[in-house]
Amino acid sequence: MPPFPVSPQAWQLLLVLGLAFLLGLEREGRKATAGHYIFGGVRTFPLIGFLGYGIALLAGSQVLPVLLGFLGVAAFLAISYWHKITHVGEAGVTTEVTGLLTYVLGSLVAFGWYWLATALVVLSLLLLELKAGLENLAERIPSSEILTLTKFLLLTAVILPLVPNRSFTEFGINPFRLWLVVVAVSGLSYLSYLIQWRLGERASIASSAILGGIYSSTLATVILARRSRELAGGSSYAAAVVLASSVMYLRVLVLLQLFQPALASALAVPLLGLALVGSALALVWLSRASGRQVQPENPRATVNPLELSTAFLFAGVFLVLTVGTWWVTRLWGDVGVYAFSLLAGAVDVDPYVMSLAQQAGLGVALPTAARAVLLALSGNQLAKGIYALVLGHRPMGRAALGGLVFLSLLGLLPLLWL
Repeated sequence: MPPFPVSPQAWQLLLVLGLAFLLGLEREGRKATAGHYIFGGVRTFPLIGFLGYGIALLAGSQVLPVLLGFLGVAAFLAISYWHKITHVGEAGVTTEVTGLLTYVLGSLVAFGWYWLATALVVLSLLLLELKAGLENLAERIPSSEILTLTKFLLLTAVILPLVPNRSFTEFGINPFRLWLVVVAVSGLSYLSYLIQWRLGERASIASSAILGGIYSSTLATVILARRSRELAGGSSYAAAVVLASSVMYLRVLVLLQLFQPALASALAVPLLGLALVGSALALVWLSRASGRQVQPENPRATVNPLELSTAFLFAGVFLVLTVGTWWVTRLWGDVGVYAFSLLAGAVDVDPYVMSLAQQAGLGVALPTAARAVLLALSGNQLAKGIYALVLGHRPMGRAALGGLVFLSLLGLLPLLWL
């Protein structure tokens, strides 16, 4: 027992004083450099915090007194803001909003929400102190990227919660899981897209090929093939294609881990091995080719993966492939699934692999699904090799086709023990 009792209100008062003082101290420093009238400082803000605390303490469980006190402080701050704009002209409202926040934090402490009050003050101080950096960031980020982020929030925070989470029809179509797959694949591609956009011309061809593999190895292959034809490039372009295609194995493994951990565990060693062998081969190839040939430009994505049309197209392809897998399983069994995997992988590997992940252990046995994933990935590598041969400079196309055929055949070896 302490030598004298300490009232809980004493600790609360100290917390209010400390948090409000920090806000007042930040505003006091801003006042010293502003050169014009700014409301409050290291004394005023703690007093506002005490006011909020005292009113909330007296109100008990009543909300109305706290609200009336908030309106009173808001009216006082509005008068202060009117005084400021009459003398300064254009003026921000950051200080006045901070004053309102100080009143709220006093009330929060009185109600026992200490963590929330502290978190609000810490985050507010970060926003206040990072003013210049945040304003510069807003100038550097194009409005189109802000719109894209809004689309991502639309896909995740608005549409996803509204989608029913139950299976429909004999095919076992679950709209929630379908849209969750769309969000996950689009989000992973968007992360790569953002990193590529941020690095710009500073990115090396190796880092850009890796990011291209995370975004879409097929798209990276098409971009590199076309540029090799424009610039008469050779081995460097082929090595970049192989590197992007090797990273695809890691991308698929991450997506499987998110949606079907059992299938990911079954394929972890083969996929990691393929990614390691392919990446090592591509990096050695790229290092030997550097300095002797025209170096490839960075294969940055030009299509934003969060475009709503792209998301709906992915959902449509995913749905068609899910139904197709269900049909071939019942008509031709495992042999039909394997044949369908080669064909679907050559078209678009992500939605097909995700459809297998949804059906693994249900309509499709887990070992069958694991073999089907490897067949789809091998078919996809072979298809990209053909794209490189048709679209690229002839030497580049032949080299890329050889590297991707090697990866395709290597990806079939695990079928011997799966």
